[in-house]
Amino acid sequence: MKMLIKAPAKINLSLDVLYKRDDGFHELEMIMTTIDLADRIELELLDENRIVVQSQTRFVPDDERNLAYKAASLVKDRFSINKGVAIKIDKNIPVAAGLGGGSSDAAAVLRGLNKLWNLQLSIDELAQLGAEIGSDVSFCVYGGTALAKGKGEVITPLPAPPKCWVVLAKPSIGVSTGEIYKKLELENLEHPDTQAMLEAINTSNYEKMCRNLSNVLESVTLNLHPEVKQIKRDMKRFGADAVLMSGSGPTVFALVQHDSRMQRIYNGLRGYCNQVFAVRILGQPNE
Repeated sequence: MKMLIKAPAKINLSLDVLYKRDDGFHELEMIMTTIDLADRIELELLDENRIVVQSQTRFVPDDERNLAYKAASLVKDRFSINKGVAIKIDKNIPVAAGLGGGSSDAAAVLRGLNKLWNLQLSIDELAQLGAEIGSDVSFCVYGGTALAKGKGEVITPLPAPPKCWVVLAKPSIGVSTGEIYKKLELENLEHPDTQAMLEAINTSNYEKMCRNLSNVLESVTLNLHPEVKQIKRDMKRFGADAVLMSGSGPTVFALVQHDSRMQRIYNGLRGYCNQVFAVRILGQPNE
């Protein structure tokens, strides 16, 4: 038996780090939404008791380092499943980009195996499992738009943001999320106005949403990687309504409502950046 599942990328409309917790993690406050850029996950049940991961992208590991593998392994162990699964990942989301690709793949595996193995877990139970795998997996189980707190696992659903184009550009560098957090100077942060962003989304106010895009991790990544700063400058110069880095980077996204301006930004970035995408905000929860 096979199943195909869509695993959409996410962007952070707001990302705040409040403090370092006693357990070594950071207390986060983030507003995230899904976009129409997605990996495709194919699950095929196997009679033999093993997990097989396949991907056409050489940067994607095929062992327990892969979050999709971890998701399948967790479900098998937790529910004593003595059968296997083959996981084929058709990657469209850039790797190590701040777009939650690996987390979304893991969430898709959780949702898919819940059906294929007839576990009858609720979406909340799947999200709790996701929290054991990675900080963005719980959000990706739900999809849509949400306020995420704690390590990212405390999820409050929100309405979809105002409709617009999202132009994304990822420079040809990788960023280690762990290294970015290590270099974050908590005492010097300019914190986002999370409440204003919540009001913008709840009232579908596009201009207010654009004014309140904010990500405290930019204070580290932009200094380490000038190419990220350059992409932000160029997006603004090409006519973006608002520009922000997603997650720990290095992907930068621009919000724009007019098709002609979207095309101008897209074409301008394609001149020197290999991975550029123009997509829509999805913002709706997974089915």
